Amino acid sequence: MDVISKQIKERQIQINNWEDKDLDLLVKLNTPEMMEHLGGSESNEQVLKRHKRYLELGEKGKVFSITLSPDFEVVGSVVYWQSNWNNECVYEIGWSILPQFQGRGIATHAVRLAINEAIKERKYQYIHAFPSVENSASNAICRKLNFSLISDCKFEYPPGNFMHCNNWRLEINKS
Repeated sequence: MDVISKQIKERQIQINNWEDKDLDLLVKLNTPEMMEHLGGSESNEQVLKRHKRYLELGEKGKVFSITLSPDFEVVGSVVYWQSNWNNECVYEIGWSILPQFQGRGIATHAVRLAINEAIKERKYQYIHAFPSVENSASNAICRKLNFSLISDCKFEYPPGNFMHCNNWRLEINKS
């Protein structure tokens, strides 16, 4: 399959508010391969707690499943939430795409859609992403979406696990 036929048309990519049925997606995303840059797979109990947090995030952010039309196949997730970075209130964003759908531009477009949702809220000036320095795909998405590379940093995720990350920042609202 050539690169052009592998690409997904942007209009086929949708983000949808996280629902109870999306627990199945969270389980599929919790593999050693998918969690390699995030401290490893979580236990079943941790996955259930994460799902509950996603459902109850409320005004602190938004979680979306990513689907492809026309079949509305669920292929990943994108989430942004309130965070504090260097004593500044910001949004933080993260995403995950199932392996069989990676490399087709899905994450880039879904992250762009989520950023547009964050912009509409007009809460914070910046949104940050903290991909592992070893996660070339996520770092490439940040570059494609015009995030600025601020620095590399140590970032704690999950609690108790320090990762070597890049700190990417995008201005989403002028102050």
